[in-house]
Amino acid sequence: MMMALLILAGFVLLFAGGEGLVRGSVGIARRFGMSELMIGLTLVGFGTSLPEMVTSIQALSEGSVGMAVGNVIGSIVANILLVLGAAALVAPILCSPRALARDGLVMLLAVMLFAALLWVDLFTRPVGLVMLGLLLTYLIVSVVLDRRGNGAAAELHQAEAEEFAADDPLWLAALLAFGGIAAVVIGARFLIAGGSDAARLLGVSETVIGISIIAIGTSLPELVTSLVAARKGKADVALGNILGSNIFNVLGIIGISSIFLPFSVAGAGSVAGITPLEVTAMQTGSLVTWTDMGALALAVFLLGIFAYTGRKLARWEGAVMLTSYLVYLGLRFDLISAIGLGG
Repeated sequence: MMMALLILAGFVLLFAGGEGLVRGSVGIARRFGMSELMIGLTLVGFGTSLPEMVTSIQALSEGSVGMAVGNVIGSIVANILLVLGAAALVAPILCSPRALARDGLVMLLAVMLFAALLWVDLFTRPVGLVMLGLLLTYLIVSVVLDRRGNGAAAELHQAEAEEFAADDPLWLAALLAFGGIAAVVIGARFLIAGGSDAARLLGVSETVIGISIIAIGTSLPELVTSLVAARKGKADVALGNILGSNIFNVLGIIGISSIFLPFSVAGAGSVAGITPLEVTAMQTGSLVTWTDMGALALAVFLLGIFAYTGRKLARWEGAVMLTSYLVYLGLRFDLISAIGLGG
């Protein structure tokens, strides 16, 4: 019972905190004259990724590498297959190849970099600094290009900001922003504690909990934002939000985590100078399996095929994405017998 309450409380606090932070920070930014383009490109992407960031850092601080890395992997997969799939079921998502050309390519390269780092197990401070440098470069280049006339991409980022329209007074915006941060931090603690208990109870690795319970919980802001946008007939905003969130998830979360808490995914996983959590169902070998790598590749492949070839995500394509996500979870929880696919 306590495990379920901790997980539920973590979900609620992460969602409410993420929403409050984005609404408050957007309100403050508007009060100080920040453009809608900058708000959509930076604050919305960072704000919706904050639950993933805080949860991963909290997990690493307690030595739970599996949950931290599983959260990032699971969030990328869930953002594409679960969030976009659900949004496409509500309303087909129009995809402008021109708008997707830059952000889609950056997301693809970021995911490929993440996969390569998982392969060589290289999450050191220098690598983290490089990743943060790449994120900063992406933001600067995006702002410059959008201001010079990349109309489709600029409109997409502006539309993301408009989804968080708020005319709150400055004091309320500040209260929402700081209260949101506090709620996310507390929610992350609850979710990690509940996730650890769930790993013991279900007899699965903490990585599996990270890619499922933790990732779904931290992806709630993106899910709700995308579904609301789809119901308003602005489903294309969901796509821009997901691309930006995944870029922040890889370059931002992994970058910051590697700088402050360098870690390894080999064996039971380790964080420099930190005693790991005692989770009984730990995997041997790498914490990341071929199934996880395959899910990352499949998610990016489906997004590229559906978005670039048909120029829209139709409802049936959303159903394919959701089905793929359920199959992935089934494989990782050993609910689906697939020789050679499970880790």
